[in-house]
Amino acid sequence: MKTESAALFLALAASATAFAPSGMSAVRSNSVSLNILKDEVEKSELDKALGREIDYKPGKAQTAFANKYRDLVGQEVRTVGEAFEEFTEILGSPVNPLYKSMVSDIVGTTHLITVNARFKRDAIWSLGMMSALDLLFKNYPEAGAGAKIQSALFEASGLDEDAIRSEAASISSWVEGKSKDEISAALRGEGDSSVAKIASAAKADEFWMYSRFFGLGLVKMMETVGIEQNADETYPVMEEWMGKSLDKPFFTACNDSDLYFKIKNKLDMMETMMKEIEIREKKRMAERLENKAEAALKKAERDAEFAAVAAADKEEKEAKVEEKEAQPFFADDE
Repeated sequence: MKTESAALFLALAASATAFAPSGMSAVRSNSVSLNILKDEVEKSELDKALGREIDYKPGKAQTAFANKYRDLVGQEVRTVGEAFEEFTEILGSPVNPLYKSMVSDIVGTTHLITVNARFKRDAIWSLGMMSALDLLFKNYPEAGAGAKIQSALFEASGLDEDAIRSEAASISSWVEGKSKDEISAALRGEGDSSVAKIASAAKADEFWMYSRFFGLGLVKMMETVGIEQNADETYPVMEEWMGKSLDKPFFTACNDSDLYFKIKNKLDMMETMMKEIEIREKKRMAERLENKAEAALKKAERDAEFAAVAAADKEEKEAKVEEKEAQPFFADDE
């Protein structure tokens, strides 16, 4: 059966060369034929390779990764759409249009991170999560709505909001007063701090998973130790902390920090725009109030004038009546 499959594969490969120039097709065809028909050993190896591909079954691979997560085979995983539907239901109110795309992004990103079998939450990740949420909702227009959105996000993602806030606060407290080199040492696993323990666990885990909020947690730590918050300044530090200290790939973390600063600049522009709109609205309101006050003052002046004229007319009429009544009814004949 496997040999027949190999023959079928070769037939398909040969037919595919019809879309290539004739000379190249002949060279490739002859090369494949020579390599496969050279001896029985190579033919057997090809047969085994194709057999492995044909016989593959999900969850049945014999690798360290498959063995570690084999117990998760067949478990249902919610889709991003289902997670967002639950988030919307929990929130129960619409998101401000200016923030809708960013909220959708963070809900989807958080869901995809947390449903990954390799994901393990740690305090640096929690710090990055809270840092991202603080940045996103610090100037949210509707008072109190930002906190509700955050709570809905945590609940829809199956995360313990209180635990995450507590973990973030503990890392922030530890970083206070530390230098960049001290944090580098902790990320190498030196010492007994919470950061050192997180680093040691990551180094020991062959399948440790980096995610965006871990990188943002490192960015927040950089901010606390006084590193200027821009891509040029944070890139080499991220390379040192992720690459040299943690012995993990750093390119994705650097890209995530760049994205963080882009969003931060966008939010700063939105904040400036909203403040300008607020200032204009206040000016317009002040002008409307001033116009109303002027109109009311003019109306009061007119009313006062009308009242004065009416009073004068009344006095004049009363004077005439009194004068007429004072005259004798019959005048003396001359």
